[in-house]
Amino acid sequence: MVPKSAGRTTASPDSAHLCWRRPSSASGTPSGAQVPPEVMAWPWLSCLLLPALIVSVAANVAPTFLSNMSAVTLPEDLPVGAEAFWLVAQDQDQDALTYGISGLYAYFFNVIRNTGEVKLANLLDYETLYWFSINISVSDNHNNPVQKEMQVIVEDRNDNAPVFQNTDFSTSINETLPVGSVVFSVLAVDKDTGSAGAVVYSIERVIPSSDGSEYLFSILPNGSIILNGSLSYNNKSAFYQLELKACDSGGLYNNSIIVQCSSPVFVSISVIDQPDLDPQFVREFYSASVAEDAPQGTSVLKVEAMDSDRGINDLVIYSISNSTRPDWFKITSDGVIEVSSTLDREQLLEEDEEVQVQVTATEKNLNIYGQEAKVSIWVTLRVTDVNDHKPEFYNCSLSTCTFTPQEAQVNFTGYVDEHSSTRIPIDDLTMVVYDPDKGSNGTFWLSLEGPDAEAFSVSPERAAGSVEVQVLVKTPSQVDYEQQMVMWVQVVATDSVSKNSSIAMVTIYLRDINDHRPTFPQSLYNLNVSEHSEAGYVVTDSIHAFDPDTGEGGRITYSLLPGNGDDVFAVDPDSGTVTVRNGTLLDREKQAVYYLTLQATDGGNQSSSTTLHIILLDINDNKPVVTGSYNIFVQEEGGNVSVAIQAHDDDQPDTNNSLLHFSLLPSSYSHNFSVDPDKGILTNLGPLDREAIDPTLGGRIVLTVRVSDCGVPALWTDVNVTITVEDINDNLPIFSHPSYSFSVKERDPGVLIGEVEAWDADQTEANNRISFSLSGTGANNFILRGTVLGSGGAKGFLSLPSDTSLDYETQPFFSLTVSAENPDPQAGEATAQVLVTVEDVNDTPPTLDATSLRGIRVAENGSQHGIVAEVVAQDVDTMSQVEVQLVNVICTKAGIDVGSLCHGWFSVLDNGSVLINQSEAIDYETCDLVTLVVRACDITTDPRFQAYSDNGSLPITIEDVNDNAPYFLPEDKTFGGAPVLAQPPDDVYSHSQARDDDSGNNGAILFSIFQVDFVAKDGTVIPFQGFFRISTSVEDSVFTGNIELVTSLDSTLQGTYQVTVKAQDRPSEGPALEAKIMLNLFTVDQSYRVRLQFSISKEDVGANMEEIKAGLLGGSRLLTPPLPRSRARGRSYLDAYFVFSNGSALTLDQLSMMIRNDQDSLTQLLQLGLVVLGSQESQESELPNTLRNVVIGLGVALVLVIVIMTMILVCVQKSYRRKLRAMKAAKEAQKTAVGVMPPVSAIPGTNVYNTERANPMLNLPTKDLGFESQSSSSHLILALALHLPSLFPQKEALCSLKEQDPEPLSRVLSARKCDRERVGLRAVRGQWGVSAGFVGS
Repeated sequence: MVPKSAGRTTASPDSAHLCWRRPSSASGTPSGAQVPPEVMAWPWLSCLLLPALIVSVAANVAPTFLSNMSAVTLPEDLPVGAEAFWLVAQDQDQDALTYGISGLYAYFFNVIRNTGEVKLANLLDYETLYWFSINISVSDNHNNPVQKEMQVIVEDRNDNAPVFQNTDFSTSINETLPVGSVVFSVLAVDKDTGSAGAVVYSIERVIPSSDGSEYLFSILPNGSIILNGSLSYNNKSAFYQLELKACDSGGLYNNSIIVQCSSPVFVSISVIDQPDLDPQFVREFYSASVAEDAPQGTSVLKVEAMDSDRGINDLVIYSISNSTRPDWFKITSDGVIEVSSTLDREQLLEEDEEVQVQVTATEKNLNIYGQEAKVSIWVTLRVTDVNDHKPEFYNCSLSTCTFTPQEAQVNFTGYVDEHSSTRIPIDDLTMVVYDPDKGSNGTFWLSLEGPDAEAFSVSPERAAGSVEVQVLVKTPSQVDYEQQMVMWVQVVATDSVSKNSSIAMVTIYLRDINDHRPTFPQSLYNLNVSEHSEAGYVVTDSIHAFDPDTGEGGRITYSLLPGNGDDVFAVDPDSGTVTVRNGTLLDREKQAVYYLTLQATDGGNQSSSTTLHIILLDINDNKPVVTGSYNIFVQEEGGNVSVAIQAHDDDQPDTNNSLLHFSLLPSSYSHNFSVDPDKGILTNLGPLDREAIDPTLGGRIVLTVRVSDCGVPALWTDVNVTITVEDINDNLPIFSHPSYSFSVKERDPGVLIGEVEAWDADQTEANNRISFSLSGTGANNFILRGTVLGSGGAKGFLSLPSDTSLDYETQPFFSLTVSAENPDPQAGEATAQVLVTVEDVNDTPPTLDATSLRGIRVAENGSQHGIVAEVVAQDVDTMSQVEVQLVNVICTKAGIDVGSLCHGWFSVLDNGSVLINQSEAIDYETCDLVTLVVRACDITTDPRFQAYSDNGSLPITIEDVNDNAPYFLPEDKTFGGAPVLAQPPDDVYSHSQARDDDSGNNGAILFSIFQVDFVAKDGTVIPFQGFFRISTSVEDSVFTGNIELVTSLDSTLQGTYQVTVKAQDRPSEGPALEAKIMLNLFTVDQSYRVRLQFSISKEDVGANMEEIKAGLLGGSRLLTPPLPRSRARGRSYLDAYFVFSNGSALTLDQLSMMIRNDQDSLTQLLQLGLVVLGSQESQESELPNTLRNVVIGLGVALVLVIVIMTMILVCVQKSYRRKLRAMKAAKEAQKTAVGVMPPVSAIPGTNVYNTERANPMLNLPTKDLGFESQSSSSHLILALALHLPSLFPQKEALCSLKEQDPEPLSRVLSARKCDRERVGLRAVRGQWGVSAGFVGS
């Protein structure tokens, strides 16, 4: 199959032309018309040709089509240009046959006329036209063509994809919609037939695609979308989007079975939430704290719950449904929990000081089940403490106290042995102090008062909440049974915050006991023993305890209490002698001091103890220890050795055993060093010189330092110290002179200026090699080249580069510093001062001071005189004589050179003074900028150098003075009047242009209406005011005053409006100047309007306006251009008034005649798209008149054919009747040609224009025509409303065109065939498809 292609072919214009003779009127020749001789001769010519025609018909047989040429079947996907079928006919005479196709649908095919092959010209479409008829024809060029009707049957192909018919693909469903319900229905239609038109639906995608939503919906074959699963607005999704696609079931297309699918569409499904969920609290847990003294109404906490049905968001009501402390709290409607009664934290001690409140949130409306939707949550409210209690005493043990009022007590008793030790508690005393407050509020102090308070203490002294209280023995000596058997104390409990207190009385009964125990004379004994003493060594045998008791109570036994040292020392239990148990453990360096507790116990098991402080005495058993290794690098000369030998001795500090002494053992270089005997710091005695060390040692010196202690006998340790002396460049170069002085002439490049020398005392080449460098201001102007003189010597040559010379004016001398240095960047350098004096030469050209060349301003017309500026010249040479010279004078006006107009206005003196020579001659209008080109010249300059400065420009701006009055520019037209109509459509009716040669405000022009007079046709002058206004615009310094009509004029007045326009400038100072002009605006009748219709768009008409106006001017031979107006209503129109300077105008007929007489203008207008020339009324009635004339013309043509055939048969007998009918036909043809341009108004359906009013009109610019395009007409009407029979008097031919496609008018001009040369205009009515051609006779 050949691919499809679009397009339509048309028959050749030449093949559609039939040559006709102009018919005559049946009643004779019309008045004033004559029948041409050629027309009268045609019947006689027909009579002569009749016999030949009869013989020809009898001798030749017409061809016939084959019997199967009655119907053809074609697939609709047959491509354009492909072979469709063949036309086959038989001819007995074997003549060459010519085939053709005609009819309403002939445009579908192209016929190769000589072969009969038919190719497809336009695509077939089964859905649009599945059957149609065409007329096929065959001709042997001898007989009339044989025609036959052929049926064309179009076969359907799968060339259409299904198309969804719905326009709104969105719906809303309840989330409780049952599974299996229909959610939405869609419909897709496929224009194809059979399986190619059977639509299959599918769901391509579900958005969102999570939570198994892709299986939530399905679609039935009929397009119904079914719900497959449950919905949930809150838990799943509140919105789904289904991507649907519709495909056909496949069909044949381009010889292949294909499936066509539609573009995907999206169905939006919104899920409507239903009240099926209980509300939820915003937080999972609520807790808050409130002070127990909070007043009623205090806000404690706000809870918040929301409707779980987010799409409904019902109002939530709060209530307290349960509480561990009813009536303590309440809740408001908005969820705020408040205090409703007195709070007491102490009532909540068993409840962890918290109140549990159950809050229930209930939705205002019932859910879908008719029940209340509610939710509850427990809220924890912690009651915080306030200090509202004081501590109180209770007679109970802490573990069993209930702190009831019955247990509260203020009197207590207890017992204690006399002389009980300190902090021995009173027996049988069960006292508890309790303060129910919390934290610092429940903290209290305990103290003792009373007669015996000094003998006892209380424990604890500070407590919080509750505590068991003990009264302890503080002073045992005062607790003496023999002195006092009963003692009394008061225990005071004081609140630490409020200072409130409670007092309890304690009665203490003393018990008599064995109150004497062994005692040592001293509580501490200091003992010494040497380290490493042997076992059994007696430490002491003089320590004894004493007990005044006798008998068993006085027998004393000694023992060492377990602790530090009981494994090192031992004591005799009877004598109390202390000895060494294990001497190997006595090491002072590990433990130097032992503290032993020696206890003495009597027979009554009473005991006392004393402390033995045993100090181990040191012996010299450790030699010094040196830490680290010592490798030292030091530079010669400037480097110093200072290293501390780190050593220590583990023997007892601050003794001779640990006191260290440092000494330096003798060696080859030890005399150059010393060591501090006490600190061990090794230093050099003087500068080190690398060259003094044996070269084989590589600069390394090894010293031995001995470290010994001062014990007896002394112990020591030796350590080696390696010192590496590094070589440095320690000798600086020395110049032969401390300073140098040279001189050189300026502008003398490449000369040698002087020499410098330097020496270095170092012996090695690496350290005694000398390089020179030069520094100082201007050092880059010199070159210093060095050369080696010998070991340690160098010479530097100072010169100028070959391309560099010095300038005395820039710098008369140079103070330089020459440096001699070694390659080592760390080494120093030697410097010498070099003074280079530059000898002056007069070589520098003078210069002009730029500040003196700043522009000045001079007013025109003799406003200023004398010196107006000073040009300053300078020369830096010492011997210079400078003068200023005038080189050139440049005169410009608005940036354009005006020649030598200003050459004599100014002059320049040698000293630079600028004078005005001709003050009165200075004229801004001829020259607004004078540029003086000056230069400075030094007459003493050295001949080798330039004596002149660069040229400088001194701009002198000529300031304008308001010395020019405005003047009006001449109008580009032949008369001073412009037409004006009666109504004010805000159009411009006239304009005046003026200029002012001044600048700025002096040249700004403001237009105004000075006077308006109406001059009637009888000469009467009537003043008018307020009917016109003028606006001012400016472009390229040309000011335009546009005159506009302010109010409607009296349409009955005929005459001229004399409008006097005043143009006045607006100077910044001084009086204003003005000019006046009179404009004549005459009234124009609306009937003068001519409407031009174009086949091109309004934009193209506007773009071609100048060419259109040129064509109209050429055809009308007017000296003034037409005055165009535009008003578009679907076609491109141009209204024009062809008005003469006297107020008269061309009529439509006169304009048509003028254009017809100018063939070039007519051709130009046709090429520019002109199709109708007429009035508004003519174009309104043009369509029906043209149709009527075409029908009449066709009827006349048919009658004419019958008449001619009859005349051929009867020949001479009917000649007179043929003449009458021919004249009648000619009369009808004349009516048809004239009827093209009936003089009626244009733009049907509007009353914008009417005959009794006129619109003001002027020669507007093309851009202001204001074309519009009418949307009410979809057919382009092309016709030339001219009296065409008189357009071409020199050409006589009449052609009738067969039905064709529309073509441009320009093609008609080239269609000049049909036996004689003709000029044709083609008018196409797109609505009916009628074409007609007219030619002038």
